[in-house]
Amino acid sequence: MRLEELQLFRRAAALGGLAAAGRELGLSPAAATARLQALERSLGVTLFVRTTRRLSLTEEGELLLAHAVSALDELEAARAALGGAEANPSGLLRASVPGPFGQKHILPYLSEFMGLYPKVELDLHVSDQHVNVVEGGYEVVVRVGPLADSALRATKLAGNRRILVAAPGYLDDAPPLRDPEDLVRHNCLVTGDLRVWRFSRGGEERVAKVSGSLHLYDGGAARDAAVYGLGLALKSVFDVYEDLCEGRLVQLLPDWEVRDVGAIWALRPPSRFVAPRAKAFIEFLKGKYGATPYWEAACAAR
Repeated sequence: MRLEELQLFRRAAALGGLAAAGRELGLSPAAATARLQALERSLGVTLFVRTTRRLSLTEEGELLLAHAVSALDELEAARAALGGAEANPSGLLRASVPGPFGQKHILPYLSEFMGLYPKVELDLHVSDQHVNVVEGGYEVVVRVGPLADSALRATKLAGNRRILVAAPGYLDDAPPLRDPEDLVRHNCLVTGDLRVWRFSRGGEERVAKVSGSLHLYDGGAARDAAVYGLGLALKSVFDVYEDLCEGRLVQLLPDWEVRDVGAIWALRPPSRFVAPRAKAFIEFLKGKYGATPYWEAACAAR
């Protein structure tokens, strides 16, 4: 059992395909197949079964993966310590970031990041789909909102203040809105399953069960619908701060704080070792946002 065989096995398990793993490691399909077969022969087991579209791990494959991930992480940690990789990160960084946040607050800075770390190759998945960090082989996954309990390691990148917004035109003929109870008389833009909006002010807490004529499944679409005057929306400040500054949206119920908003997080696998390229990416983003993110500073300056 050789190191390069384990590396191929780990990537094939993460990507669900041997050819994709081989391409990532610079191997032809024939060479990748030969390398996997050599690993299976040395262990005397079958590690994968092929389904219609992808490879799936056998029970023996699952067992090997659990140990291989830890072993490879430790080897990479040793190599980093000996080779000064902290000062000069390199290799393929596989990361996933959410759509609206990634498009507005990560993609614009990637040129700078790649300039700082020219030996890092970035494989970036930009989508609101919640990926499996470990099974997907991701070193960094950015998430927005409350975190579920898990063994994943989390680093807070920035806060995620959410506010109630609407277009000025919507308010022209809308009923008065003085407190959260008044939301039952308004057309609320429901995103996904978020039909209960929670607010607090001082020691008071209010729960509003909202509804509306437009039900959306995408946060970006909800922001656009609010700008077009189709209803009220609960939006993260990072997504609407430019609309607020330019008057396309206005904040409603400013004295009431939206509850259960979580934060913006960088998640990584449970291993104690952090690849230098992943650490560099996380610290780069933290530095861009700072203690008071620029989107919050823009709103405060209004």
